[in-house]
Amino acid sequence: MKTNGKRWLGTVLVAGLAALTAACGNTGNAANDAAGNAENVQTTAPSPESDAAATTPPADKGTLTVYLNDFDSIIAPLFEEATGYKMEVVVGNGAEIMSRVEAEKGNPHWDVLWLDAMPSIHGLGASGQLLEDWTPSNAANLTDFAKGFLPEKQWYVPTGAHAAGVIVYNKNLVKATDAPQSWADFANEKYKDMIGMADPAIAAPAYPFVSWFFKEKAMDGGQAFFSSLMDNGMRVYPKNPNVVKALAAGEISIAALQESNAYAMKNANEPIEIIWPAEGAPASIRVAAIQKDTGNPNAAKAFVEFLLDPKTQQALIDQGDESYFQPSVNGVNAKADRAADAKLVAADASWASENEAAIKQWFADQSVK
Repeated sequence: MKTNGKRWLGTVLVAGLAALTAACGNTGNAANDAAGNAENVQTTAPSPESDAAATTPPADKGTLTVYLNDFDSIIAPLFEEATGYKMEVVVGNGAEIMSRVEAEKGNPHWDVLWLDAMPSIHGLGASGQLLEDWTPSNAANLTDFAKGFLPEKQWYVPTGAHAAGVIVYNKNLVKATDAPQSWADFANEKYKDMIGMADPAIAAPAYPFVSWFFKEKAMDGGQAFFSSLMDNGMRVYPKNPNVVKALAAGEISIAALQESNAYAMKNANEPIEIIWPAEGAPASIRVAAIQKDTGNPNAAKAFVEFLLDPKTQQALIDQGDESYFQPSVNGVNAKADRAADAKLVAADASWASENEAAIKQWFADQSVK
């Protein structure tokens, strides 16, 4: 109605000024200017149709593509059933997924990343590859622990956290009274040639594990700590499942093992015991991030909000492949057999991202000595 009113006002002004022009020829230029101004007011007023076009989100171009770690095969059917969006998943270990992302840097094929690789994804945000300054509608329900990992520019959101490493020992080979109780114990010579862990350059959770020690002890201190473990015969395996096999076979008798793998061994009646060290277990924070130029922004945002839904996280705990984790939202119950006093700690994502290449290179250099 305002637009029509402005059009009517312009007509009246033009008619009135025309009459004045006939009576007073010297005022013609002023009258024409005023009429022109009135006409400009009329033509620059926004129409309801243009307002609607400006606020309507663009339509998605196709199927949502999510790159994720090799876990949670139930997520695609759950999401499709809940939202109606179609979803394609591309799975791999942390190194495989990040290598693929780097190779596609000029032409990304992914819409969303959902990985146990917060430092790496933080680096993608810092390099301008992620959607920023968007807040999921249900982000207020994040736990206080999860909120502590939200980046300033909101490049990603935490969807859960798990221990990148807990202390696990083979009860047939190590007595409970002799088992290590802290990470510092790993350097004790009585555990020489008995310990194993996953490679931080390959296994997604392994870098968050080692980065906490490097952050706490500084770079030189972190190198000294892991050098002492390697001098004590610690073995580094490509991935956590390789550590599981070595532990079950007696090739090693103690391990720093990702918690889902540890509890899977225990539930399979393997002769192992799990220890949560009092100083905390370094955490791998699972995060979801949207590609900056995604062609499917509506489905991508819906997927991130879906991951923050308490019903989704409860389903992942009750039915998922990687079901042992600390949920990132309130109203979700962790596994009943997960340690009630489980303490997670994590390095700052910005610091871990900035030092990721150097730390991984240091470990790679140790393996060729």
